[in-house]
Amino acid sequence: MAKKLVIKVTAGADAPERCSQAFTVAAVAVASGVDVSLWLTGESSWFALPGRAAEFELPHAAPLPDLIDSIVAAGKITLCTQCAARREITEKGVIDGVRIAGAQVFVKEAMTDGTQALVY
Repeated sequence: MAKKLVIKVTAGADAPERCSQAFTVAAVAVASGVDVSLWLTGESSWFALPGRAAEFELPHAAPLPDLIDSIVAAGKITLCTQCAARREITEKGVIDGVRIAGAQVFVKEAMTDGTQALVY
């Protein structure tokens, strides 16, 4: 098994099942002791803002705020720089534990030995 998992989630409320799958896989990996880096891009970028995850609903899925809390507690969540800029999201506006970084950082993380990358 990879020692690190990098997950890029592009879906948000526009594709709720795909979005939920990404957060669920990230949370399960964290709970399993895997080093997880979850990247919020596209429509998932909105979940970097306080309260937005609580608005997300999907029957039979774990609550998104709980998944985010578990990922932040033992992993890393990053908001894409360009995605943040397009939505006028700044570091001052994001929830605690979310950083903003760009493609260079994503590529560096994804290309590290022992890393598995997934895109949802």
